[in-house]
Amino acid sequence: MDEHRATLEKIAPSIEEAIAEGLEELGLTEDQVEIEVLDEGQTGLFGIGNRQARVRIAVKEEGADDEPQQRRRQPREASPLDDDVDNTLEIARATVAELLERMDINAEVDAHMGEADDDDRHEAPIIVDVNGSDLSILIGRRAETLNALQYITRLIVGKELGRSTHLIVDVEGYRMRRERSLRQMAQKMARQAVRSGRRQSLEPMSPAERRIIHIELRDNADVYTESEGEDPRRKVVIIPN
Repeated sequence: MDEHRATLEKIAPSIEEAIAEGLEELGLTEDQVEIEVLDEGQTGLFGIGNRQARVRIAVKEEGADDEPQQRRRQPREASPLDDDVDNTLEIARATVAELLERMDINAEVDAHMGEADDDDRHEAPIIVDVNGSDLSILIGRRAETLNALQYITRLIVGKELGRSTHLIVDVEGYRMRRERSLRQMAQKMARQAVRSGRRQSLEPMSPAERRIIHIELRDNADVYTESEGEDPRRKVVIIPN
């Protein structure tokens, strides 16, 4: 895609995925663009009756960094930090606990506020940690089950609070371990690309995981990264300079 293109519309199963894919395609971060949610989408139970989310992403004009945040993503009118945090966390925790109970899975569920860093596209997230014995069934192949649980939880909590929320569900620290593994793999494959002088293709990944690779290698002067293919087989390619 032409990097100078001013606007881009993306369609994906969720607002977060549409934004992630758009930012990846533009090679920008959220503070460099204006985001308008055209359709929040809708998901039926177990994926029945889906309507995908649609967003428009416009590259900000130079000098527009002081634009109010609410104009970048209009539907997000408030942050969980603006309301009763304890109540928000309890709603998130209770939602996951009830879902697990209905799945007949015995586990401990805790919720806390995470921290936003310079590379985070959202406000500080709500993090729901699930711990117990033999919870691999909640993760699934390529975290498909975990991502589905997280998506359903976001829908329920968002409806309860009356707004969309940045919420992460993790099981036994899987997401932290996965991110660490992806960063290590990115560095290893970058070194291999430099040594061999050949492009290195990684496994197909979700938009969020591809973004981890791009961020990890964006300051590496010896390589650059691109995404190729179509979802769900879209993958990162590491190319030596």
